[in-house]
Amino acid sequence: MAQVAEQDFFGGAIRGVVPQRWIDGSDLREIPDHQELFLSPETLSTFIIEINQRVSQEEALSTFTTFSHQHPNLTANSGTAAIASPETIDQAAALHHLNDLCDEGDAMQIVTPPTRVNPTRLAASAPPGSSLSAYKGVVQFLSTSRRRGGRVHAAVNGTTEAITDAAVAGAALNGTSGAPPVAKVTCHYLMVRLEAQETDLLVFFNVPHEEFDKNGDARGLSREENVAEETVSALVGQLEIRDWGLFV
Repeated sequence: MAQVAEQDFFGGAIRGVVPQRWIDGSDLREIPDHQELFLSPETLSTFIIEINQRVSQEEALSTFTTFSHQHPNLTANSGTAAIASPETIDQAAALHHLNDLCDEGDAMQIVTPPTRVNPTRLAASAPPGSSLSAYKGVVQFLSTSRRRGGRVHAAVNGTTEAITDAAVAGAALNGTSGAPPVAKVTCHYLMVRLEAQETDLLVFFNVPHEEFDKNGDARGLSREENVAEETVSALVGQLEIRDWGLFV
């Protein structure tokens, strides 16, 4: 089981967990006001928590067209915004946020579809009458470029050259002769939808494959993926909003 430590975010307005001994990215560079960034002291993985505008039904459901070939079960009952179920819209919103991280020409593959979870501590701290829902899952980002674009990638750009290259490029894998290398990053995520606050709270645990593939360390990559999965699972139970005025 991954060892995690309680951590304040956004000046204590939100409290959750991060892996033990991880480095606060704000100690190394300026971080956007809507983000918190933490860096592994041992690997090139990153942990980001981010406050975003809530995705509309129309924006969310348009995303299913892009990913219907990967998970047809998600689109089976999607329909239109007027008749789609709340869970369908929430799942679509998660994929919309994740797809928005990609640069032009990049690709996203769904590993684990958005699955509803119960953030018990967060629900208990919510104001009376509040409506919230939460989903977690796993995707992989694939890129043949080394551009510094995308919200997750830009968050680590400039921290150190090694971290930047890994977070953006992931693993450089040898493809067919003449084909460009494919960069791979696994993203374990949690999305919390806060309806009254018109907010989607996103957590990304990013695992670049580069350092593990270069060393032929499949076991190390598997361990890192387990740390990501267990950290996000721990966050589900321990995430708490202490100051709801943060979203005003």
